[in-house]
Amino acid sequence: MAVDTLRVVLGDQLSASLSALSDLDPAADRVLMAEVMGECTHTPYHLKKLVLVLSAMRHFAQALTERGVQVRYVRLDDPDNTQTLRTEVGRAVGALKPRQVVVTEPGAHRVVTDMANWTERLEIRPDTRFLCSIAQFRHWAAGRNGLRMEFFYREMRRRSGLLMTPDGPEGTRWNFDADNRKRLPPGLQVPAVAEFPPDAITREVIALVRRRFTTGFADTDGFAFPVTAQDAEAALDDFIAHRLPGFGDWQDAMRSGTPTLFHAVISPALNLGLLDPLAVCRAVEAAYRRGTVALNAAEGFIRQIIGWREFVRGIYWLKMPEYATLNALQATRPLPDFYWNGETKMACISQVVRQTRRHAYAHHIQRLMVTGNFALLAGLHPDAVDEWYMAVYADAYQWVEMPNTRGMALFGDGGIVGSKPYAASGAYINRMSDYCAGCAYDVKQATGPTACPFNFLYWDFIARHAKRFASNPRMAMPLRNWQRMAPQRRDTIRDQAAAFLARLDHPQTPQARSQAP
Repeated sequence: MAVDTLRVVLGDQLSASLSALSDLDPAADRVLMAEVMGECTHTPYHLKKLVLVLSAMRHFAQALTERGVQVRYVRLDDPDNTQTLRTEVGRAVGALKPRQVVVTEPGAHRVVTDMANWTERLEIRPDTRFLCSIAQFRHWAAGRNGLRMEFFYREMRRRSGLLMTPDGPEGTRWNFDADNRKRLPPGLQVPAVAEFPPDAITREVIALVRRRFTTGFADTDGFAFPVTAQDAEAALDDFIAHRLPGFGDWQDAMRSGTPTLFHAVISPALNLGLLDPLAVCRAVEAAYRRGTVALNAAEGFIRQIIGWREFVRGIYWLKMPEYATLNALQATRPLPDFYWNGETKMACISQVVRQTRRHAYAHHIQRLMVTGNFALLAGLHPDAVDEWYMAVYADAYQWVEMPNTRGMALFGDGGIVGSKPYAASGAYINRMSDYCAGCAYDVKQATGPTACPFNFLYWDFIARHAKRFASNPRMAMPLRNWQRMAPQRRDTIRDQAAAFLARLDHPQTPQARSQAP
């Protein structure tokens, strides 16, 4: 039977509501899904991310088949696998002779560019799984002097109706972020995250990944992410019932040995397409309406989904491909090895990196204010930091990762995403975590042999960029504080920062390694 339409489903498009499948005729159409080495090795991914994506793809293909859909599924270890998306589409077109090829727009600019060479019969459809289309974001952004998430978020609230009343926002305020910065009380019990033991399909994928990716980052031990829509829904329900009530107060907190705290940990499933973002937000809103969670918890979570997540996607597509080259602070330092192995005397960095190795996950404050903050202060090159975040986190896709990393964490975009750099000394980490209590460095000290590196690096960062930040009103206070310091103290701080960064750059000798950060 002739194939009318070949419908290509990418690895992060595992949604029954996908636009490429919206008018699917099971009798006349064919779905193409392909596991290809070109995508698996584009970045040195965490092995758990590879397992997550490949297993979720296989489960999605199985669900389509059970609905009577004809799926042409190419496995990574198939002997005739050509190992690139373009060539697999070409091979399918040659074999099936479809009238047209349909795909939903991808989440990476490089794939859009590659699609131009797939076939002349290609139709690229908008990704309707987002609340704000790329075209709608461009319209919202047009003519604005600055693009700020808060104002975009308010528009998304009005458009969706989430947490709205006839008179305006629920609770008369749009944003309850000021209520969401409490330090975690000692001894507070944190509910465990729901885990989903590997089934036969996932176990097969784990064996494949272990066999084919022997030099990949971390390992697959303890894999427990949801890989089906049903399990993702169960993970969401578990979060709403057990952790959402504490999410508002303690969403910015960090604690040793407790990687997830009150976070949802649904972003890997959400970014794969296993969950619908609007449905997720409506479920959270319903919990607030029932009185089981406070407004600051519901609003804070919904803001992350329809505010921040949608906003950074809009920025990505508005500013690419130039965005991928931005380096406003002219940062040039290579990524230190401890970002990969966690071997550093800085307890906060060590905790977050080792947690990332184990779980392929860290929550937003660990990413922004620990690993991201250090990268900002130390002047690590945005390209290297981009690659690291893409590689190590199970929920990282370029559309969401790059604006968060290059923009928010590194200020590499010069203020497109955020109005100021998120630079902080060790005092912030000490206030929001217990990391400093077990650290080799003293968070109270800015200079001296045991001074916290975040302290002298913070002031060195302010000094290095004083001219650039002079016109930024949100940087006025730290600049004034720096200028008020005695000249000798300023010199001591900068000398210590220079010595630290030199050791960071050149830890080759045994003596240097023993003195490494």
